[in-house]
Amino acid sequence: MADDPAPSLPGKGLGKGLGGASGGASGAGFDAVILAGGRARRLGGADKPALTVGGRPLVEHVVAAVSGAGAIVVAGPERRPMTGVVYVREEPPGSGPVPALAAALPHVTSGWVVLLAGDLPFMGAGHVAALLRAAREAGGGAVLLDDGGREQWLAGAWPADELKAGLAAYDGRSLRGLLAPLVRVRLTLPGRPWFDCDTMDDLEEARMNVLHEWTILACKELGVDPARVDRDQILDLTKEVAHGVARPAAPLTAYLLGLAQGAGTAPEDAVARLATLAKNWSRATEETLTDD
Repeated sequence: MADDPAPSLPGKGLGKGLGGASGGASGAGFDAVILAGGRARRLGGADKPALTVGGRPLVEHVVAAVSGAGAIVVAGPERRPMTGVVYVREEPPGSGPVPALAAALPHVTSGWVVLLAGDLPFMGAGHVAALLRAAREAGGGAVLLDDGGREQWLAGAWPADELKAGLAAYDGRSLRGLLAPLVRVRLTLPGRPWFDCDTMDDLEEARMNVLHEWTILACKELGVDPARVDRDQILDLTKEVAHGVARPAAPLTAYLLGLAQGAGTAPEDAVARLATLAKNWSRATEETLTDD
């Protein structure tokens, strides 16, 4: 099958569940393979899927996105047990995505398989459902496109029999070479589900995006205008307090600042004054002890 005839479709019918469990693919009759090995050279050899975003390892974000799968197979080391997850290793370990996929596919028994990378912090159950729906409607493989129109071969849904047959006949090393002939549809979806964390800058961007979303939702819940929240200023303050005073003092300081601002008693330069106090904490406590 040639690459050219495969259409590129925008996401459709994603509904309010996009990115969350309520719109997921539970009961959709599919298995999932997550490739979570690799050497992460651009991250200095760090265990990339174990790095955290929003307080949760990246691989666990991806596992949550495929929670409706009949089987979830993670090709990579077992960092910590996850309910319903089967771990496999490619031979030899670190030999690449194609051997990792080959190690995982014997555990796939459903007619469809979702193949994902283990470092996709923005992939949600709704995205998985949309990929499966597009693949089924097209009668073949569906691959996700990034914002530059490039195929993301570790973000797709595939007919399991075609994938197994293609792998059995393939002697190359690249996923593109294996998967491109199986593509029937190329899909664009909102929310950057294709975003992976290859570098420290990527990881920091993912972490800051979580903070942004949390700020918006928390402000909505509290009836606060998000435009009034200088997130970076507050983060700088709490970092200064955590380092200069004590880690538990950081959230307490943010709470006290909020109380003072809500009561209208905080000076205009309250954040700057608190940051200065934290920087000079040791000297300030010494002077207090001397005064006593």
